[in-house]
This record gives sequence, C-alpha cells and structure tokens, in this order.
Amino acid sequence: MQYFSTNRRSPEVGFREAVLRGQPDDRGLYFPASIPRLSADFVERMHDGTDADIAFDVIRPYVGGCMPDERLQEICAETVNFQFPLVQISDRIYALELFHGPTLAFKDVGARFMSRCLQYFSAERGRKTIVIVATSGDTGGAVAHGFHNVDGVEVVILYPKGRVSRVQELQLTTLGGNVTTLELRGSFDDCQAIAKQALTDASLAERAFLTSANSINVARWLPQQFYYFFALKQWEGKPPVVSVPSGNFGNLASGVLATISGLPIDHFIAACNANDVVPEFLGTGNYRPRPSVSTLSNAMDVGDPSNFVRILEMFGRDNAQLKSKMSAVSISDERTAETIREVHRNYGYVLDPHGAVAFAALEDHLDRHPDEKGIILETAHPVKFDSVAGILGTELEVPASVAEFYDRQKSVTEIDPDYSVVREIILEKAR
Repeated sequence: MQYFSTNRRSPEVGFREAVLRGQPDDRGLYFPASIPRLSADFVERMHDGTDADIAFDVIRPYVGGCMPDERLQEICAETVNFQFPLVQISDRIYALELFHGPTLAFKDVGARFMSRCLQYFSAERGRKTIVIVATSGDTGGAVAHGFHNVDGVEVVILYPKGRVSRVQELQLTTLGGNVTTLELRGSFDDCQAIAKQALTDASLAERAFLTSANSINVARWLPQQFYYFFALKQWEGKPPVVSVPSGNFGNLASGVLATISGLPIDHFIAACNANDVVPEFLGTGNYRPRPSVSTLSNAMDVGDPSNFVRILEMFGRDNAQLKSKMSAVSISDERTAETIREVHRNYGYVLDPHGAVAFAALEDHLDRHPDEKGIILETAHPVKFDSVAGILGTELEVPASVAEFYDRQKSVTEIDPDYSVVREIILEKAR
C-alpha cells in the first residue's frame, strides 16, 4: 500500500515510512492510494471471528507487507485484548462502549497499535524515535500509557493548561520515564500547531527523528476502523445510523473509510459541541477554522480539525456526496448536561459528556426518521470527567485503574505556547 499527501506536493511512501514520518513535508496528511474492498461474505463471516482476527483482516492491506503477518497478528491481538460491548440504552439507541482499555478511552486502540508498529520499525532502523503528540484530553493518556517504557522511543506530550479533567491530567503527567509532559498556557489548537511545526521543521529533522502520535499518523488513524466492525458484529437488523462525538475527526473519518470498504452503515452524524466549524461548513459551504472554545466535552474542543481533510478526500471534495452520507450538528453544554441527567433518570445509564453530545444528536435525528435505529460511540468512561458527578449530583464509582493514579506524583513542565522552547526539549531528548 502506498500513501500520498492530501496536499499532493510530497512523494508517495509506504506504510512504514508514513508511520515513521507522521506527516508529509508539505503539511498535508497521508492517505491510502487505494481503499481495500471487503469480500462479499466478510460481514457475515466476522460474526464468528475473534476481534483480533477481524482487526488483522481489516488492517493487513494497509500495512502492505511492511512486517511479517505473524508479527502483525500479534500486534492486533495485543491492541484489542479488551472488550468492546454494544449496550442497549433505549429501544432505538445503543452505545458502543470504547472505554474498557487501560486508560478508559477509545484512543487506547490507536495508541497501542501505533506503539507496537513504531517499536518494530525503530528496532529495524536502530535509531531513537521521538514521538510528539498534542492532546485535548484522552489522546495524551493513551499515548503515554501505550508508549511508556517502549525501547528506543521518547515521548513529548503537549496539553492545554486548565482544559483537561483531573483524571486525564493524572494519566498524562504521572508516568515519567521516557514520557515528557508539557502544559501549555494556551489552547489545544496551540498545542497542535506546535506539534505540526516540529514535524515539518527540516533543520530539526537533521538532528532528531520525529514522528506524531496524533491521529494525523496513519498508525493511529487506521486502527480506529476496528470499532465499527466490532459494532456491526454485534448488530442485528438493517444498517444503523452512527453518531460519532467529533473533535479532530479522526474517529469519524475511519468509520467513513470502513463503509467505503463495504461495511454496512446507513448514515453518520458528526456530533460536535460549540466548536462548530464542520456543521457550519455542511450548512453553508464555508469552512472557517477559528480558535477553539472550552466546553464540557473538552476532548472535542478543536477549532481546526486536522482529519476533516481525509473525509473530504474520500468524497472527492464533493459536498453533495458528503452530505448524502454524513450530517453534522452542534450541541450546547446546556443540552449536554440535560442529556446526561435524562438518560440517567430514564434508563439508568451514565453518559460521559462526549457520549451525551452523540446521544442528543442521534435522538434528534431519530425523531425525524422514526423507522431507523442507531449507535452512539461512548468514547470515554464518565469518571474521567469532573463535570459528570456534579451534573448528576452523585459520586461515581472510581475504577481501580484510575484510583491508582491519585497517589502518584505529577511530573510536568508549564510553558508558554512557544515553539522554540519545545524544539529545545526535543533536541535534548535526541542527544
């Protein structure tokens, strides 16, 4: 499999180089030159397959022989060795729970897959790799855990001061070792801009081998397809509508990719918070990135979503085709909190703020389409968000995997959003 840049000014590369580089020199995103097609009986067969087997069959064409099948099978088995249950909430809405991994967030899958690929490729190269990642919440914790103590890899994480929850911050800042955490006095967009600048800094590349662990990296992005296959494995009836909490749009882009391969999903809803760049674009045709605003669903606080260009690529930048398959809505914090309370009161289910945004968006869609049913992606455990207990007026049970972080010492450096400071830290790591 070859990968081209969405800006089309960098040469095509294979999977290995796309993973190691993270981002093309022209600041586009790597995209597969061809999208694999599922065999006619794949969906039927996957009902009897293990999650690891499904993951291997889905990802193998994208890896394109860059590692032995035996090692890829091992990586897939290690990546998805926890549950992905599809839980019924109401008569028409189901939740695919993606928070049963080690950091209680959907990003565990991509981080675990990428860390193992990078370890394999770094060992081949015999050279230290530095991973840089910007996070609005869950990505950093998943990456920190997935890459912690991986030989030959150093990790630099950037997160916005005051814009992540207590649990998210503890997962980001308490591991130490090969993980360096930087708290920026700014927004997620500032963090992401610095990470992108580092990845395209030619003079830095001469002294440090740098790659990204954000979903701009194909090894983080592509495995997110697995969720949708696991959902359909448990689904009965006609193809569902899927409502995806959307910030940087990697998760939704992977779902769209899976449907182009042949997975039967009827329609996607990009469920956004007040950061409504994409809903506005689908409504007006004008794409206007702008600074992000803080919301209850903080991991979705993105004002310039990187991965949306991949969605545009899949539809040939044809807005009419895009809107036939995907709609986008903005849900306020007030509606988010109201949804958390109503779902708990009516169904006894506790949503996190991101899942609540997806639930509200899907609920509105189903009101207009009474013959349809749908799935929300519940992307993180509600205990990771300080707001949920306050909204419900009750304390949430804390899983043991979270409680252990409370007694750990934070290790974090607070900085201004200054690229030169981050650059010096990377160079120190490279020595």
